[in-house]
Amino acid sequence: MKRLIIASALMLVAMLAGAQNAPRKVYDEGINPLEQIDAAVAKAKAEGKYVICQVGGNWCKWCLMFADFIEKDSEIAEVIGQNFEYIHVNYHPRKAKEEGKALMKRLNNAGRFGFPVFVVLDTDGKVIHIQDSSLLEEGQGYNREKVLSFFRHWTPEAVNKLP
Repeated sequence: MKRLIIASALMLVAMLAGAQNAPRKVYDEGINPLEQIDAAVAKAKAEGKYVICQVGGNWCKWCLMFADFIEKDSEIAEVIGQNFEYIHVNYHPRKAKEEGKALMKRLNNAGRFGFPVFVVLDTDGKVIHIQDSSLLEEGQGYNREKVLSFFRHWTPEAVNKLP
């Protein structure tokens, strides 16, 4: 009996430790994603920035890992903060109803690349790039240099730079 109690206590401690290390949920499942995008575009336009939509959901381990990854890297966070209105756009491919279909239409069917997927919108809300996240991965995580390169190549300054 004593061993059972000790084993149960150890399992509980391990579960709690795992929960503390789990990435936080970043997708707001209660908002309309099309309205979220429109608000981000309006804000970005006023600030001379672009919008990056990280499309995915709290159901997606890689989505949450990416959000955690960019938040913890100060250089990446700075590039994003200076150049983009960055939003987490909730989408669930198995639960996509009319709203989900409208979202995918708005984002040029970005879900075809899997999740997360990153959609760059210009100041008018036009899709100018869709980034397949698998190209930013390395091993069981993300490659810092590839991620930085992606963000730097899609800043308003980089896109509008004359040859």
